[in-house]
Amino acid sequence: MRTPPESDIVAPEFPPRMDWVGAAFLRMDKQLGRPVLLEFIDTARINSLRTLPYLTAWHERYAGAGLRVIGVHSPGYSFGRDKAVAEAAIERLEIPFPVVLDPDFMVWREYGNKGWPGRYVFDRRLRLRYIHYGEGDYEDCELAIQELLAEADEEFTPPPSLVEPVRPEDAPGVLLEPQTADIALPADRERVELVRDWVDGPDYIEAADAGAAASVSFTAGSAWAVLSGDGIEPGLHETDGTVVAESPGLRIHGFQFTPKPPG
Repeated sequence: MRTPPESDIVAPEFPPRMDWVGAAFLRMDKQLGRPVLLEFIDTARINSLRTLPYLTAWHERYAGAGLRVIGVHSPGYSFGRDKAVAEAAIERLEIPFPVVLDPDFMVWREYGNKGWPGRYVFDRRLRLRYIHYGEGDYEDCELAIQELLAEADEEFTPPPSLVEPVRPEDAPGVLLEPQTADIALPADRERVELVRDWVDGPDYIEAADAGAAASVSFTAGSAWAVLSGDGIEPGLHETDGTVVAESPGLRIHGFQFTPKPPG
């Protein structure tokens, strides 16, 4: 969604003593004179991962023209607050732009952010000019970036075409079927069919013994389990709807679903 050019909403400064990946640190006031795209992400949320190809493409296309892309990693699951886990995920995903780690949601609160992914584009005076929550609207976002780059530099020449949709469901105006709502555990335990014993934790259920299983029914393009513990790599793991614990200690934080491609 575009905001009026006369908007007085200015990009907040980052709190002090934050950890960064890909930069020693950044100050927002040092970005004056260039457009800034800031996106709240969580490496353990599939919709954040599905937007990353666009952020990477815009960084590669427009950084040389002055665009600064900044990620804010605000983790929705307990394991994501571990600095080492967050850094490993960002490195594994090969995110090419700086990311500030926001385990205590300080940046999130400064921006009044509403969800993942949350995208904010600021002009050269750091005034908010575009905002979007969730996947989609990639075409209008890129057009907004081009307009702000042209405002900052009258010699800016945009590429001959916009970034092509990564998936059919990303095309502008496409109609998508309703999909199964994401499952958060232990709150949505009644939506999961459980075999053997599972113990509730703050934001997970934990297998009490080997062979414990959890299954969900879904209508979606794909399903992803959010797992940690038991020596497994914390984060997203694609699933057919069933997770089986090979040993005690496996934690399931939830299940996430992606849209079905059109047609």
